Amino acid sequence: MKKFILLIIFFSSFAGTISAQQDAQYTQWMFNKLSLNPGYVVATDYPCISCLHRTQWAGLEGAPTSQSLNLRVPLKKKNVGFGLSINRDVIGPSESLRAGLIYGYAIDFGKGKLGVGVEGALRTYQVKWGETNSILSGDVAVPGNEAMKTFLNVGAGLYYYTPKYYIGLSVPNFINNDISLVSNTTFTGTDFSKQTFHGFLMAGLILNVSEDIKYKPGILFKYAKNAPLDLDLNSSMIFFDKLWLGLTYRLGGFSDEKVGESLGFILQYQFSDPFKLGIAYDYTLSKVRDYNSGTYEIMLEYCLMPKNKNLTNPRFF
Repeated sequence: MKKFILLIIFFSSFAGTISAQQDAQYTQWMFNKLSLNPGYVVATDYPCISCLHRTQWAGLEGAPTSQSLNLRVPLKKKNVGFGLSINRDVIGPSESLRAGLIYGYAIDFGKGKLGVGVEGALRTYQVKWGETNSILSGDVAVPGNEAMKTFLNVGAGLYYYTPKYYIGLSVPNFINNDISLVSNTTFTGTDFSKQTFHGFLMAGLILNVSEDIKYKPGILFKYAKNAPLDLDLNSSMIFFDKLWLGLTYRLGGFSDEKVGESLGFILQYQFSDPFKLGIAYDYTLSKVRDYNSGTYEIMLEYCLMPKNKNLTNPRFF
């Protein structure tokens, strides 16, 4: 039964005919915005580097694992920023590696700034067919060795932010590349295993509860063509500008279930001005919960802030 569930997960992840969310998802997406929106590259005043690891559905053989590495270098005096975003996703015998170079420009707009970002990305996608077992011996649809493709893509994003709230809209990939990894002589269709259109809408705000406590709700809407609604709702409390406690509800999962995909718990602590550590755990609400022990994430961020800089007004976006 586990192999049957894995088969559904695997083909749902890259087959365009099944139409599913293809890009990796993170419970701590609010600390991984550069992977979703190139416009975020200008949203800080100093260089920052962050990394995030996600083990999804622990205990299920071949379940997804994802890693993300982001570097952003804003040049505040010139209102521009440069960034690097590297993302790796492994699902069963398949592996995707994407590296993107980002350029952004900040425009004064009302009480805040509008970050406009563009990204050029190189992606490799491979499947180790030798690690799979064909149901039918000699099936010509299953190659006998490793197959890999490399292709380019472009993305863009808008990110508007003020000290009190933010809103972002982005499309990471405009080109619907063919990622089928099968011979054209075997399949003659024109829409088999395409990289589908994805769009992201994010928003959040910060509210003062007391002098030492803040409330920060956030929302992430993920659109994939012909796929069900995918929505993350986050609610976080911030204590003394250092300790974050958050809860995230993800709407999704199987279409015949109404409870959603998962319930995530987030804990983050800022040990010093430049260094942050965050961890998260997802409890699966969908049918897959019977075959795994949950999802785990760990996030690290380090910012190169100027010496002797006092963070009297910390940035939360």
